[in-house]
Amino acid sequence: MDERKFRARQDQEFRRASMKRMRRIRLPNLLGVIVLWAATSCGTAKCAFGAPRVCDFLVWVHGWRIHCSSCMRHNSLPPADLRSAYIKSNVCATPQLRKEPQTLSAGQVGNQEIAARGMDRLMDGDFDAAMEIFHQIQKSDPESPLGYLLEADTNWWKIYLTEANLIDPDVFEALSEATTPYDADFRSSAELAIRKAEDRIQAHQDEAYSCFYAGLGYGLRARLEALRDHALGTARAGKKLRSFSLAALKLDPNLQDAYFGVGLYNYFVDTLPTYVKMLRFLILLPGGDRLVGLRQMQQAMEKGQLVNSEARFHLAKNYSRSIDRQYARSLELLRQMEQQYPHNPLWELLAGSVELRMEHVKEGETLYRKVIDETAHPPSEIWKPLHQQAERALARRYGH
Repeated sequence: MDERKFRARQDQEFRRASMKRMRRIRLPNLLGVIVLWAATSCGTAKCAFGAPRVCDFLVWVHGWRIHCSSCMRHNSLPPADLRSAYIKSNVCATPQLRKEPQTLSAGQVGNQEIAARGMDRLMDGDFDAAMEIFHQIQKSDPESPLGYLLEADTNWWKIYLTEANLIDPDVFEALSEATTPYDADFRSSAELAIRKAEDRIQAHQDEAYSCFYAGLGYGLRARLEALRDHALGTARAGKKLRSFSLAALKLDPNLQDAYFGVGLYNYFVDTLPTYVKMLRFLILLPGGDRLVGLRQMQQAMEKGQLVNSEARFHLAKNYSRSIDRQYARSLELLRQMEQQYPHNPLWELLAGSVELRMEHVKEGETLYRKVIDETAHPPSEIWKPLHQQAERALARRYGH
């Protein structure tokens, strides 16, 4: 059979399968047409997906034939090849599972221990010392994603302190859309970490940890999008976070840190705005469960080695949100952060906010004043927004 006949038969079989799917899910397809029309009318689809990918996606899922000038410019492949290319470039395939145990070399184990020490410095508010440690990891193993991943995490915390609404119980919305001086470094180090991790996965090198690192890289991207209140961008990066974290757990069920990424995703998806949940099927976004997500983050906090403190922070913030209102549990976790990392005034500020929501006025205001005093003459510009937010929060208490 020549190539032309083969492709014709392949397309015919695909159309038959597509018609069967159409009969099973007529309503979602109808909604998909409506949403696609609305999105492309206002340019949203091009902005969200990139114009060529919208058409590639519809060809792959439904076997539709769409005349699109953007596709003609960007893609010269026939539909069957477009479907294959879409799968390869947009679906995070689980790496081939191996039976041999996942082990790290002595140098990699050493870097893991160094990374844990660096994370302690980061959580204690010593960004310069943490960055120095993470650069040390990069020098000792330049092909590992670990050092670059933690450098990106350091820059995320700087962005968070600079522009997040730290006294808002439903935090992760930014005070403004303006970029910070740390955005460029964050994006470059996060992209480099993701690329190095994916390269290692393709080479079947340290696959479990490489999947874990790739997941954390996409998780950092999702956290920045969430900070800017970009729900769809957060969802797309979160989907990758989930996929890579699950792959890491399949390869190594004892990699407890990977439960952090799965838990973040489960919690996030179950608390998405309603309009985004309605579009989940369009972007193939798996469902989530808020309570399962909280349990998985708890497991990472208790048994993880690298992300346990980050998991504790996210648990504390999530428990304090209006959807959960578990203020006592949130306060307990923040008090633990205070005790473990006494040089970081962020934990006192967050604890003060929770105290006030529990109507512990004296305790909450005392913590706010303590933060104001500790950050009155900060050693770094990074602490000035923290000082200003504590002042504003206290001033609002007295109607100023």
